[in-house]
Amino acid sequence: MIRDYWVVVPAAGTGKRMGADRPKQYLPLMGRPLLSLTLENVLSWPGLAGIVVALSKEDGFFPHLKEAQNPKVHTVIGGAERADSVLAALTYLIGRAVDDTPVLVHDAARPCITRRDIGALLDEGVSPIALLARPASDTVKQSRTLDGAPCAEQTLDRRRIWLAQTPQRAPLHLLYSCLSRALKQGKTVTDEASALEMYGHSPQLVAVQGDNLKVTHPFDLLVAEAILRLRYAPTEDKQ
Repeated sequence: MIRDYWVVVPAAGTGKRMGADRPKQYLPLMGRPLLSLTLENVLSWPGLAGIVVALSKEDGFFPHLKEAQNPKVHTVIGGAERADSVLAALTYLIGRAVDDTPVLVHDAARPCITRRDIGALLDEGVSPIALLARPASDTVKQSRTLDGAPCAEQTLDRRRIWLAQTPQRAPLHLLYSCLSRALKQGKTVTDEASALEMYGHSPQLVAVQGDNLKVTHPFDLLVAEAILRLRYAPTEDKQ
């Protein structure tokens, strides 16, 4: 298993889809802010060198998290989009870590990632450029608009469809170079793997085995809490 890697957590978003009075990364989950649980999870990963959290310049919540006091946790000011925040964190690491240092980018809203899946991504046999992903299980439709409504145009081969998750892993300088180049060229970057793909790289897909829910809508908070409570319940409660 690789060691001495850094984790970047973009957390500068506003989470407008949640319709809450605060960014979604600070909404309560099991009595604690969502971001607190995500960082606690990351801090438990073996071989971790440190975490860089990209925050909004107006963020007044982060200093109150207990994880904010951990010496492995560093912060930078993020940007308007996820890619801008990731690039800010990578810029912070340039000069502080060698070029081939493994960097894992992980969503602030994925507190349920398992140690088993992290171990699979960090395995020595996995490509230095890789991401966690889930093979599509449903029938996948490509749509087109007909009379103002979305309609199925064709059925795609789901054997070739994977749903990207995080963490996504790449060497520091390579990821920095591809991401900064893509943003300068005005390209749309939906995740780190997409920036790498733009310049000829093919990240390895590592199939997730556990629950790696991303909290996006209010109902997701209930699902995430159910997952975490079941995972950490005493053994006798699971029988």
